[in-house]
Amino acid sequence: MPAILELIHELAVYEREPDAVKTTVPVLEAQLFGENPAIFAHVIDDADGTGSSRIAGFALWFLNYSTWEGTHGIYLEDLYVRPETRGRGYGKLLLAELARIAVERGYARVEWSVLKWNEPSIGFYRSIGAVPMEEWDTFRLTGGALTSFGTAP
Repeated sequence: MPAILELIHELAVYEREPDAVKTTVPVLEAQLFGENPAIFAHVIDDADGTGSSRIAGFALWFLNYSTWEGTHGIYLEDLYVRPETRGRGYGKLLLAELARIAVERGYARVEWSVLKWNEPSIGFYRSIGAVPMEEWDTFRLTGGALTSFGTAP
């Protein structure tokens, strides 16, 4: 769990939001390994040639649902590979595992969001056959607006 949290922090820095991470190791442990987990994670190790290894990347995901398809899908919340281990196929392996799970379970899709400026990731996603949802924008209700709307009479 500490390694996953470290990767989450690295991702936040990469996404230009270094102070945005609020989660902790105990929170992640409870959510991933509690009585009814609703989020899931996969990690990939990178052996350093000395017999030891370090987590090189992770994918954190949860189920979503399509009323039109009538089945679940996988929503990839985070995919991150450490910069020093990029180019080794780890991101592709992590995404391929999610695709395998989706196919095995009869899910309709694997989807995620990507920052518009993140051209390296966009190029990678296109290379595996992923396409942007051009007609859709992501909306988010959070912070004070969420509290205000959620407590309004």
